[in-house]
Amino acid sequence: MKKVITYGSFDLFHEGHYNLLKRAKELGDTLIVGVTTEQYDVYRGKMNVVDSLMRRIDNVRQTGFADEIIIEDHEGQKVEDIQKYGVNIFVLGSDWRGKYDYLKEYCEVVYLDRTKDISSSKLRDERHGLVRLGIVGTGRIAERFMQETKFVSGLITSSVYNPRFESAKRFGECFELSYFFDEYEKYLDDVDAVYIATPHGTHYDYARRALIAGKHVLCEKPMVLSELEARELFDIASENALVLMEAVKTAYSPGFINLLAIARGGRIGTVYDVEAAFTKLTDNLPGAREYDPVVGGSFTELASYSLLPVVKLLGHDYRDISFESFTAENGVDIYAKAHLTYAGAVATAKTGIGVKSEGQLLISGTKGYILVKSPWWLLKSFEVCYEIPDDNETFSAPFPGFGLRFELADFVRNITHPTGRNFKFSKDDSVCVAGIIEKFLRRAGRQA
Repeated sequence: MKKVITYGSFDLFHEGHYNLLKRAKELGDTLIVGVTTEQYDVYRGKMNVVDSLMRRIDNVRQTGFADEIIIEDHEGQKVEDIQKYGVNIFVLGSDWRGKYDYLKEYCEVVYLDRTKDISSSKLRDERHGLVRLGIVGTGRIAERFMQETKFVSGLITSSVYNPRFESAKRFGECFELSYFFDEYEKYLDDVDAVYIATPHGTHYDYARRALIAGKHVLCEKPMVLSELEARELFDIASENALVLMEAVKTAYSPGFINLLAIARGGRIGTVYDVEAAFTKLTDNLPGAREYDPVVGGSFTELASYSLLPVVKLLGHDYRDISFESFTAENGVDIYAKAHLTYAGAVATAKTGIGVKSEGQLLISGTKGYILVKSPWWLLKSFEVCYEIPDDNETFSAPFPGFGLRFELADFVRNITHPTGRNFKFSKDDSVCVAGIIEKFLRRAGRQA
């Protein structure tokens, strides 16, 4: 009697789940299926779980493949269950390949290839309507994004686009996607929504064409490089009832949201100053995106992050703005500062790709200050400091993986449960940041 075991949330049950259970059952005589609890899903970073535990158990039971269904509710349970039930084969989807190789000490470990070619019509007929997501671009951030998609319920990542077919094919095969395209219009026919992770200067065109085609858009920062372009894209999205979001990942993280609540709630009194820095050393190599003479530089690359706490805490109506920068031989800024003056407050946003500085966030108020140590944009903890050090408080929050799952979870939630509100990084936030970047480029004589 060969026993097989597998685990999962099995949320928004679909064809991929069905096929995994069917193939797992075929590997042995008895199939045991572990369904995760809501609490354990939160603990392991699974986002947007919709169905109740009982609903998910019923969906598994109705397939007829499970001989026994158990509940997974804690770390380390897999080893316990394998020993308890005398399991011969542990099975999971290939998107977890390598993650559970340590279980080979106890039984055979099999990773089953993910189900491809799940039809758009079938997904739209599902009870909640799973989002069929496509990737635009095949660079480093797109690879990181793909690693995060398995933690977000409610979507199927189906295809990838790159104008160079070989790059699209390589990426698609690596992540077991159904389709890879080098023609954008054909690619758009295959998806409900797109994630744009291409060089800055291409964002506007890709986003505009996707919105006109009726697709929701999640676009990497900076979404665009001018205020006019930002307003145009949001107008198109609004006219067509589409979701358009800028992917400034820190804005969607639990720690940053908690920080804003504390700062706005008066814990440190009236905020008079916000200082944020984001620098990284990047080699000036041929073809490096960061050193592109038109749209490259530290400010276009990193200012979306450094300006985030400024616009969220002090708003969009600054009275004055000035810039200082140092440039490479081709005129691209390797280090830059933006100074913003508000009615009753000031702010500094600092960026660098050729100069390294302390990457902290400091928010100064009349009763105390908030300090987030470097790298503040990967916000896992922060300290609220007072005149008497013994009164200081430390707050923490999860920021698993690369943090991209939080923005993706919000994107999916806004599509499937539209409210018309995106307060974490709003239309006005995006427009304001685009306008500031535009002013910097114009001042540097590099207006795109």
